[in-house]
Amino acid sequence: MSETSGSNRAIWLSDTTHPELSEKLKLGLEEIIDPEIGFNIIQLGLVRNVTIDENRAIVNMILTTPFCPYGPAMLESTRKKAEEVLKRETSIDFGMEPWDFSMAEEGLMDDWGLY
Repeated sequence: MSETSGSNRAIWLSDTTHPELSEKLKLGLEEIIDPEIGFNIIQLGLVRNVTIDENRAIVNMILTTPFCPYGPAMLESTRKKAEEVLKRETSIDFGMEPWDFSMAEEGLMDDWGLY
């Protein structure tokens, strides 16, 4: 599980170990949209951690709801995009951590009247 800095927002291990790849991955994963909410998985904080080594990567990811009908497709899209960007085999570690609005980027949910 990733650490957070005074909030519920994820800090990826890859930000420290492979910062250049981590930034590229964040940009690539912004293309993966949660179709029910309309925001991307980075904005929502669904990618909780990423570890990268020389041969592979592991993306720890959660969903907004445990029974999200789009979940399997989003997980597979995330895996494929990560492999494309990182140029290495990638697996998804599906976490059971419950998602909440505090995991989203600051200000993202303001229009929803939640903060």
